[in-house]
Amino acid sequence: MLETSARLLRLLSLLQSRREWTGPELAQRLEVSQRTVRNDVDRLRSLGYPVAANRGAVGGYLLGAGAQLPPLLFDDDEAVAAVLGLRAATGLAGVEEVSLRALAKLEQVLPRRLRRRVAALGEFALRVPDDAPAPQVDAEVLTTLAAVCRDTERLRFDYRSHAGHSTRRDVEPYRLVAWGRRWYLLAWDVEHGDWRTFRADRITPRTPTGPRFPPRSLPTDDVAAYLSGRVAAAAWRYRARVVVHAPADQVAPRIPAAAGHVEARDGGSCVLHTGADTLDGLAVHLGLLGVDFEVTEPPELVERIALLAARYARAIPSGSWTGSGSTRIQPEQPE
Repeated sequence: MLETSARLLRLLSLLQSRREWTGPELAQRLEVSQRTVRNDVDRLRSLGYPVAANRGAVGGYLLGAGAQLPPLLFDDDEAVAAVLGLRAATGLAGVEEVSLRALAKLEQVLPRRLRRRVAALGEFALRVPDDAPAPQVDAEVLTTLAAVCRDTERLRFDYRSHAGHSTRRDVEPYRLVAWGRRWYLLAWDVEHGDWRTFRADRITPRTPTGPRFPPRSLPTDDVAAYLSGRVAAAAWRYRARVVVHAPADQVAPRIPAAAGHVEARDGGSCVLHTGADTLDGLAVHLGLLGVDFEVTEPPELVERIALLAARYARAIPSGSWTGSGSTRIQPEQPE
């Protein structure tokens, strides 16, 4: 009996870990026959778990949605993430009470080894206070976005732009990313044939979702850095194209994803595409590259750098500039 109960828990954990399993796959994982798998699936159904079976040569099993929420199984990392997420959610408007109830239930059964991990993270991982109001995102919208990413289902939705205009979009969703105080969806825009990022609080999903699509390669392995760069670039007031007199492989590591990207030009130079909210901030950023560069656009930045260069030149005492690319201060003569 104990062996059967342990096997049922293992089967439930497998069904929760991915969308669909074939009968032979489950039998191999559990080291039992396919008939035993069918019997165990029936036992899970009797306990309230909605396990659907697909007919076919090998058959397939899918843990679906039921009328009530059955008990769930978490591995160690998932349990720690759930506790930390619920603690963070207790400060969100509208969900404080339910978050506290869920947190109390989870912490009550948390093993001691996981309590230590949660306590360490709670003590040493700090959040920078931010008084700016966070945009309200419907929890149902977030779960819908996460589900279509998981199930590789196309999504149609109405999208509200920054100016308040609404457009209808048809995308292949891939990742849901939290950055700053906002959630973003990374998706392939079917109409435009390109990768796009969308703010979740501006999305109104349309139902039904689907059909399913074959996954394509992501634009980069580091999705978080890619998305932060796209989001930051969208907010730039000024954009610049800068020829940097250094190889691309030397310049690229100095440029964070949110600050721009480097394009190879030749063995001794590259092109930096960057931007900022202010011309002064952009000029200072370029000056800190530590190598020579040429600004080709925009004209306002060229004028600003010329003004700053003249100002810096006037700040150097007469006779201290050698013109050799470095500044040398002449020693004082004894009286």
